[in-house]
Amino acid sequence: MGLPSKRRTKTSKKERAAHFALKKMTLNACGKCGQPVMPHRACNKCGTYKGRTVLEIKSKAKTLRQKEQERKANAKAKVKK
Repeated sequence: MGLPSKRRTKTSKKERAAHFALKKMTLNACGKCGQPVMPHRACNKCGTYKGRTVLEIKSKAKTLRQKEQERKANAKAKVKK
């Protein structure tokens, strides 16, 4: 099993790891809503990509109301049983 014959100096260690730094994220503005979006990805806010709607985005308020209604309906069904 091979072992290093010489100690790696602090300088050479830093030179070797110089490319490990985090890169700055590039963001573009969404063409429809103007929200910052990563390139080549659909917008999380409006669901568009290159001017076309590719995702059906539900608003959080609607989904929360729907979940509450489902919970109430399930609770009523359990009580009736």
